[in-house]
Amino acid sequence: MTPFSRLASAFSTLEATSSRTAMVATLSALLKSLDEDEVQSAVYLVQGRLGPQFDAPQFGFSEKLTTRALAEWSGRPVAEIERLYRTHGDHGLVAEKALRVEKTGRAAPLSTVEVYEALRALAEASGSGSVQGKINALVSLLRRATPEEAKYILRIPVGRMRLGVGDATIMDALAISRGDKTLRPVIERAYNLCSDLGLVARTLYSAGPKALAAFKVEVGRPVKMQFAERVKDIADIVRRMGKCAVEPKYDGFRCQVHKDGTGVRIFSRNQEDNTAMFPDIVRAVATQVKASRAILEGEALAYDAQTDTFFPFQVTVQRKRTHGIAEAEAAYPLRLNVFDLLYADRTDMTCEPYQKRRARIRTLLKAGAGLAPAPALVSGDADEITRYFETQIADGLEGIVAKRLDSPYEAGKRSFNWIKFKRAYHGALKDTLDLAIVGYFAGRGARAKLGIGAVLCAVYDAKSDRFRTLAKVASGQSDDAWIALRTRLEKHAVSHRPARVDSRIEPPYWVEPTLVVEVFADEITRSPVHTAGVGTDDEPTGFALRFPRIVRGVREDRQPEDATTEREVARLFGLQRRARSKA
Repeated sequence: MTPFSRLASAFSTLEATSSRTAMVATLSALLKSLDEDEVQSAVYLVQGRLGPQFDAPQFGFSEKLTTRALAEWSGRPVAEIERLYRTHGDHGLVAEKALRVEKTGRAAPLSTVEVYEALRALAEASGSGSVQGKINALVSLLRRATPEEAKYILRIPVGRMRLGVGDATIMDALAISRGDKTLRPVIERAYNLCSDLGLVARTLYSAGPKALAAFKVEVGRPVKMQFAERVKDIADIVRRMGKCAVEPKYDGFRCQVHKDGTGVRIFSRNQEDNTAMFPDIVRAVATQVKASRAILEGEALAYDAQTDTFFPFQVTVQRKRTHGIAEAEAAYPLRLNVFDLLYADRTDMTCEPYQKRRARIRTLLKAGAGLAPAPALVSGDADEITRYFETQIADGLEGIVAKRLDSPYEAGKRSFNWIKFKRAYHGALKDTLDLAIVGYFAGRGARAKLGIGAVLCAVYDAKSDRFRTLAKVASGQSDDAWIALRTRLEKHAVSHRPARVDSRIEPPYWVEPTLVVEVFADEITRSPVHTAGVGTDDEPTGFALRFPRIVRGVREDRQPEDATTEREVARLFGLQRRARSKA
């Protein structure tokens, strides 16, 4: 059994590095040293959780409980632990640097699987006395841990590992650990189909690459969602696709619904389980979907039952809550506009062409208020598509999504098989961007009291698994919203530039790319300050946003890897330039 100390040592190395190449090397060496019955647990611990995103138990471990556990472990007063925490800002560092409690007795070293299973049992404890039981279980682990081990044992329950390791880095390391870099696409495909990197790792180690290549869509495991590219105008859609299907672009909750007999689960685009939030959709799926087992995808919007019209997103978003669900449902019922089918009664539909998937949806759904097939215009005429687009805008929707008729469902991919179009580009940026926050700046003047004055935002480059800066954003939110954002960012603060961040700017506070905000700007410009787009068209300068402002706070439905890509920004910049040349 691999000692947990080996993981803790690797974690310390990962945390200290600012080189992604070194990070992959460290992680691949660690994974290579593990047995097949350990690698799944180890991958979850690297991710800072105890299972896949959609099925990991929640600790419910607050800073207050962590402080109590540290006090019991060390024999120090709670007030002293609180003081040390204010100094270090991290319970893990308090355990490692400040307390350094010596182990007593001759207990055997902790193993990796032992730590994982103990933390899992701690997270799943419930009922009378469970709070003290959780504290006791954590203290028992700490009493057998070295200071370095204690740091990470404490960080996992509060969700602050600070390793800077993204899924792409883990996939690279898995391929290298098996001695074959060409396995990377096979690993990624399997991950896109099951959304469980621990399962992928275990399968690779125990059954080999052929077993990974045989992965299929499975009800109960969310599939990574497909995304659309952008173009400059509707004529460009027709040039690229010819005759295509054109659907309304909704602004609601993208949902992937899994039906397994009488059981229904609803997953968000970042694999969160939202089933409990949307009981009306659960009931509709149970009564309207004819198949006993199915995976549907669509967009859920709140609607007015009297007029049968959709509410704007500001109303729909009120349905995303953990309390008062019945009241919200009564006031704002949801309708799921189903636009894709991934699985139906023993058949994986993802490899079937769009037309066949859509036809199957129409035969699969019974009539009802809660579910409805999203309408679609099939056309290759730019004028007809333009009229359809204008109708959607007039109805209060965002625009349209065009889909290639013969295309399969590409899990986890963004390609021109799907094209979104919200507005025309007339020499200026007319669409919003989803940007990952990688740092922030202290406020000046009136902002000084807020502790934050601006955020450094970046786009994502999937090929290199890097975040490259695009904008320093200092407007668009109320003072209260800025304070709330700072509080959230503090939980992800690190002492040096994260390994996956490429930046020429040095903010006072670096943060791991975790939170995504929606940003609007007047246009994209060239800038020597930012790194996004450096090298595009042989330019040594990067891209930047002119007059950027936050328009929709933190996007809870976005992972940092879901941020707008560097390639998208380069394309938008090209569209701007061509539009100006024609003006």
